[in-house]
Amino acid sequence: MAETPPNKHEKYEILIAAAKKLRTPKVAVAHPCDQTSLEGAIDGARLGLIDPILVGPAARIAKAAAEAGLDIAGFEVVATEHSHESASRAVALVREGKAEALMKGSLHTDELMSAVVKADGGLRTSRRLSHCFVMDIPGHADPLIITDAAVNIFPTLADKVDILQNAIDLAHALGFPEARVAILSAVETVNPKIPSTIEAAALCKMADRGQITGALLEGPLALDNAISPEAAAIKHLSPPVAGRANILLVPDLEAGNMLAKSLTFLAGADAAGIVLGARVPIILTSRADSVLSRLASCAVAALIVESRRADAGKAMV
Repeated sequence: MAETPPNKHEKYEILIAAAKKLRTPKVAVAHPCDQTSLEGAIDGARLGLIDPILVGPAARIAKAAAEAGLDIAGFEVVATEHSHESASRAVALVREGKAEALMKGSLHTDELMSAVVKADGGLRTSRRLSHCFVMDIPGHADPLIITDAAVNIFPTLADKVDILQNAIDLAHALGFPEARVAILSAVETVNPKIPSTIEAAALCKMADRGQITGALLEGPLALDNAISPEAAAIKHLSPPVAGRANILLVPDLEAGNMLAKSLTFLAGADAAGIVLGARVPIILTSRADSVLSRLASCAVAALIVESRRADAGKAMV
C-alpha cells in the first residue's frame, strides 16, 4: 500500500485553523489599489481571519476590484486622495481604536512604515520595530521564524535585543510549546574577527541575566548546526537548541533576506511576513507571495491580536 505523501502546507493550515476560531480582528488595509492586495484582504475575510477596512482612493479601489472580478460591496471603504494619506489614515484608524492591525496594500513599504514610526501620531512603542518571516518549509517538522529580513539593515547589539524579544513573543503568540533561538553566524565558536559571534555570546549572557526572556538561546551557531540534529551531533553540540532551533536570529538584513528567499525559491517554502514592535501587528505581503502565504500572514496577525487581548485582560484583573 502506497504511503500518503506529507501535506506540504500542514504547518500553515494549523495556524489558519487556529486563527479561524478567534474573534476576527479589524484590519486597516492601506491603499489596496491592485488585484493582489485586494485579493489578500478579501481572501483573509472569506476565511474569517480578518475583517478588512479598505483605506485608499475609492474610485481606484473600485476600478481594481472590477477589473479583477472581485466583489467588495460588503467592505467598509475609507476614502483618501493618495498613498501617503492612505498610510496616515490607516494608522489613525488604529489610534482611534477602530483597527487592531495594519496590512500593506499596493503602496511602498517605506510609505507605510514612515506613517507608523512618526513621532507625532504614529504607532511606536518602547520596542524597536522588526520583521519576522514565519516559514513553512517542506520536510521540516516545525514552522521556522527568521528575523530580521526586511526592516533593520545593520542592527546593533541593542537592536538585536528588541528584534529577538519580538520574535520570542511571536513564537508564544503562535503557540510554540518552546521558543528555541539560534543566533546565527558562519561558525559555532566565538571569533573576535567575526562580530556576529561576539554579539551572539553577549545575547546569550543577557538571556542568562534576564535581559531577554521567554526562550532558550544558543549561539553562535552556523545554520546547519542550528536546524540539523545530525550536523549538531557531529560538532558535539547538544540540544535543546542545537539542531532544533525554531527561531533564527540572523546577523543582518542581507543575510536574513537571502536565507528566506533561498528557502522560498529553492526549497519550495512559503513565507508569511509580519512586522512587530508597534502598537499593532503589521501584515507585510509581496506580489510574489502565494495565496497561502498571504492567508498565513493574516492568520499570524490574528493570533498576535488575540494574544495581546489576553495580556490586556490579565492586566485589568
